[in-house]
Amino acid sequence: MRRTPRTRINEQIRAPKIRVIDETGKQLGVMTPSEALRLARERDLDLVEVAPKADPPVCRLIDYGKYQYEQTKRERQARKAQKQVEIKEVRLRPKTSEHDTDVRVRQARKFLESGAKVKVRLRFRGREIQHPQVALKILEDFAERLSDVGEVEIRPNMEGRSLLMILAPISKGKPTKKQSSSQKSAPPKQDKPKAEKTS
Repeated sequence: MRRTPRTRINEQIRAPKIRVIDETGKQLGVMTPSEALRLARERDLDLVEVAPKADPPVCRLIDYGKYQYEQTKRERQARKAQKQVEIKEVRLRPKTSEHDTDVRVRQARKFLESGAKVKVRLRFRGREIQHPQVALKILEDFAERLSDVGEVEIRPNMEGRSLLMILAPISKGKPTKKQSSSQKSAPPKQDKPKAEKTS
């Protein structure tokens, strides 16, 4: 069975009165669909309903094939702009060795530089969960080591027997935490005293 297009055109437009705009954008006023369709036929164009919820509905005299192409092109560009951000995960333990932590930091750095977010999961075993402050310090240090390429999007929080933190890539043009602190610590420039003119 043939599906009715989402956009009503030509004889499919049933409103008693419509507001018509021609192909140049000029307002032609309010008229019946049959009158507007006659104008469209005279110009070898289609009558396309572009604002069905307006009162009265707004229709344009345009080439419907070209209109569909432009709509599809805009939708494709919108989908491209809404590209889903990938989330990668690195795992730690409260007793992870310094070498293994360095490896995890390098992994997270690559993920952030590629535009992905990083979920840092620190999993507890046995009685380790009784010392959450130790795990929190590990995650804070982890985030600090990556502060030039990432920022904490979701602060550490418990999920079952794990402490989770989300890092997100720093937006282009946004100063990093290290840059901001160096700018703040830079001493203000002092104007050199002008030498007095001798007469």
